[in-house]
Amino acid sequence: AQSDWATTMENYIDQGYDMVFLPGNQYTDVVKQVGKDFPDAHLCILNSAVEQENVVSLVPNTDQIGQLAGALAGLITKTNSVGFIGAVELDTTKDKLENYTKAAQKINPAIQVASAYAGSFSDAGKGKEIANSMVTTNDVDVMFGDASIVDTGAREALSAYSDRYDIGQPADLGSADDKLIANSVVTDNMTMLKESMQDVESGNFGNKVIYGDLSNGGVSTGTFSSIVTDDQQKQYLEYVEQIKAGTFL
Repeated sequence: AQSDWATTMENYIDQGYDMVFLPGNQYTDVVKQVGKDFPDAHLCILNSAVEQENVVSLVPNTDQIGQLAGALAGLITKTNSVGFIGAVELDTTKDKLENYTKAAQKINPAIQVASAYAGSFSDAGKGKEIANSMVTTNDVDVMFGDASIVDTGAREALSAYSDRYDIGQPADLGSADDKLIANSVVTDNMTMLKESMQDVESGNFGNKVIYGDLSNGGVSTGTFSSIVTDDQQKQYLEYVEQIKAGTFL
């Protein structure tokens, strides 16, 4: 529970753990507060750039994540209507939505983007409800989510159709014969997390942002499903290189 976040962090620190890792932007305020209360602690947070002496931030490139998903959605949509579900209106999620929209509409300016926030990271039923609404109301046929368990519910809704697809994240969720997940935008936090651990060991920890993107493997694309044709795959990979170079948008 959110009310237990600070106490849990403090308990880890009191037990002598070398570093406490917080896996999401939602922990920003509590990281700042606990960091001030425990100046000798090493705190590491994902998806939030915190400038504090005992905090290291791990930030996957949200612009690239959104563009990768949007470019693929723009290529494979047949209804010219794609969807985005966020958990809450975090800056990182809003960045992904903005770039998802711009990328899809770069492929085809006629594309409409439906978006909604679930108000939760854990309500699968809400994800299913939002996805069903987008399909029936907006004729959305490709979905991308940034809402953890909520995304699972959305995929459950889409699986009831034969012509509605999802773009996974943050792991490679699909396979070559998957009939639901066209591909995934993969974020690999291991490289960034390893660097933060090395900083603890070297005594150089704190007040640092470690970025992950297409150039260092922090962001990548996953496995193409047969949903995506060979021509579409070729075109998409050209867009990926442009996104990596910063020339796509």
